Amino acid sequence: MRYIHTGWWLVLVVLALSGCEMLPTGGPTQPVDIEEAGEGTPAGAVERQVAFPAEEYAKLDKHGSGVVKGRLRYMSSSAGTLVGKNETVSIAPATRYSAEAAEAALAGKRIEPADPRAREYTHYAKTNDNGYFEATGIPAGVFYVAGSVRLPDGSRSPLILKQIEIGDGQTREVDLSR
Repeated sequence: MRYIHTGWWLVLVVLALSGCEMLPTGGPTQPVDIEEAGEGTPAGAVERQVAFPAEEYAKLDKHGSGVVKGRLRYMSSSAGTLVGKNETVSIAPATRYSAEAAEAALAGKRIEPADPRAREYTHYAKTNDNGYFEATGIPAGVFYVAGSVRLPDGSRSPLILKQIEIGDGQTREVDLSR
């Protein structure tokens, strides 16, 4: 399997899974802007086959009372266990649109950036120095939690992705490791 060795790969995966609403670790939720990839489909990216399903997203809540927390780690055969220090973890609703992006990313492919409307439903958390993250304000539903770890040579680990279900007011712990 060939891995893409640029940092913007993770940005594209994150955008593909859907959003730009950042949720800081701990404390009240405050939106934070993140830099988006350029317009259009990046060179070598797979075109989406699933059109943005506005009616499916319209039924989803954007905010809730759930908490998703966990730790981002990658087990490297050469470097041992690496923690995702100061990385971004995305929490995107599981829809047929995000499922297409998740499938492509897990196959090691890049997919064109998500429709801007999908970004309104995705949440993010930043990991601390030990790889721990916490996102608050998550609505009830099924989500893809995804991240990647920077390797010692500067490249990125394969995408680490878990599917979770969370209810109103619940806290879900995720072992985001591979």
